[in-house]
Parts: sequence; C-alpha cells; structure tokens
Amino acid sequence: MSEINKVTIIGSGPAGYTAAIYAARANLKPVMFAGGPAESDPQRVPGGQLMITNDVENYPGFPEAVTGPELMERFQKQAERFGTVIHLENVLSIDFSKRPFRIKGESKECLSETVIVATGASAKWLGVKGEQEFKNKGVSACATCDGFFFKNQDVIVIGGGDTAMEEANYLTKMCRSVTVVHRRDSLRASKIMQERALSNPKIRFVWDTGVEEIVGGPKGVTGAKVKNLKTGEVRLIEATGFFVAIGHVPTTELFKGVLDTHPNGYLKVQPGTSKTNIEGVFACGDVADSVYRQAVTAAGTGCMAAIDAERWMTEHGLG
Repeated sequence: MSEINKVTIIGSGPAGYTAAIYAARANLKPVMFAGGPAESDPQRVPGGQLMITNDVENYPGFPEAVTGPELMERFQKQAERFGTVIHLENVLSIDFSKRPFRIKGESKECLSETVIVATGASAKWLGVKGEQEFKNKGVSACATCDGFFFKNQDVIVIGGGDTAMEEANYLTKMCRSVTVVHRRDSLRASKIMQERALSNPKIRFVWDTGVEEIVGGPKGVTGAKVKNLKTGEVRLIEATGFFVAIGHVPTTELFKGVLDTHPNGYLKVQPGTSKTNIEGVFACGDVADSVYRQAVTAAGTGCMAAIDAERWMTEHGLG
C-alpha cells in the first residue's frame, strides 16, 4: 500500500486499453483493473461489450473482419507492451474523499493520484427463451455494428423509443424489411423520430405485442414467437435478424452519489474533455457516452482521458 500509482484505470475495453496505452507512453505507469471473469460478474468481462461480438468490420485498420475478442486481445497486448500492469478483477470500492484515492479490488488494493473510469455500459436484454442461445447468431443489440450482415433480409426490432426508431431506420438501408414490435399502442420516441419511422415504407409495426421466444436453428435465428397483450394471440414472425433496442445501462454503481451523472445515469464530463466533477478523476468510453457507443469513439475518449490525466498531474506538480 506504500506505493502510489500515478494513474489507475477502472475498466478495460477500447476506452480503458487506449487510455492505458497513452498513459504508459507518457511514463505514467498505469495500473488497470480490467474486470473479472464472466462468472464473477457477466457485465464486467475484461474487454467489455466487444467480447460478445463476433465480427467487427467497422474498426479502422482492419480491412478484413476481426472478432471482438481478437481485437481486445490486441489492445491488451499493446497496453502491456508499454508497461501497463493489468489486474483481472473487479473494483469493489473507491474512496474519493481524500488524496491519494484509495481503490479496493477483489484481491488488490492501491492508492492513486488520478483515476480514469472506463467501466462501459451494457445493453438491456429481454430475458426471453432463445435470446442467449442466438446472441451473435442473429440476436444483436447494435444495428450499427451488425446491420451489414443482414443485407436483403427480414429483421425484427424490439422497442418504442428513440434508440429503436433510429435502429429501425438505419436497418432499412440494407435490409429488405424491418418489423418493429412494441408492447404499447404508441411510441415513446421523439416526434421527429416517430415521423421518420412511421413514414418509412420498409418499416411495419406490430403494436401491443411482447416477445415470447426467439426461435432458430443451426444457422441462426429464423423468427420470433410474439403474443398480443390484448387478445392473447401467439404467432410467429419470420426473420433472420433480431435487434433488441430497449436501452443501455451504464456501469456506474461504484460512483453513485460521488460522480455527477446525467438523468439517464451516464457520467457527466466537461464538454470537450474527459474531466468529471472531481479533480483528478476522468471518464471515457460508453460509461460517459449514451449517443455513439462505438469502439472507435470509445478509443478516442480513452486517448483524451490519458492526456487529460497527464496534463492535470503536470499542473499539480505530480507528473
């Protein structure tokens, strides 16, 4: 406990690993708590959401598809190459009340001058039969990531908010048809998003309906059994893609009541920076981004966080 880290990174993924690469190259000797194994907490798997993504085709520099786990392995190796110390465990608590900050992991404990938060966010899932079985085999929570794989196919989108309408409209650019299934008889999306979706000839709506089961075979999803919540009628909607768009949850439990958040729960940062409301604490990646949620944008803010941390330490005579 006597040694004090210059920077400690909480979380991994594109944001955390990029922050580590930049911090290490700035001789800040970063220490990372990358998260624990899936069985300890499925939402905190080292590498983040990309660890459950098969093919990544939109990350710059990879003209051929790369799997999410392979991409994160490369990020990790690059961070370690420059001297990042990585602990494969979760952080249980952080004391921001005095400096240096005290960070307690599952087996490790340390003090740190600065902290970079890169704990990410996770998609909300329906919890219905077949959802886990067909993840990455037709079931997705990101149209921008996976829509390309469903060219000229019929897909289903679940949800009624802005995210669902945005996903549905996006999918019409490559899919033959998009069926939006919503539990209510009206949309929660903003008026302009509603108008775009309702006027799109490729989108049809199934109202007052919930999903009972996602069905498929060895090659993936073939459709979904849905139930009309008013009549009780159950029927099958045929589709090869199933997109869940009911929102994301930022991983911010550690910071509640300490770091400022937006009404939707995402961490607040000063515009154009990664700075939070606490001096020396920075946030990057999906934990502070409810809009873009892409690997490349997460990596960009990870770079920002490391540079912000280095400059803050220099300004305070700690660099």
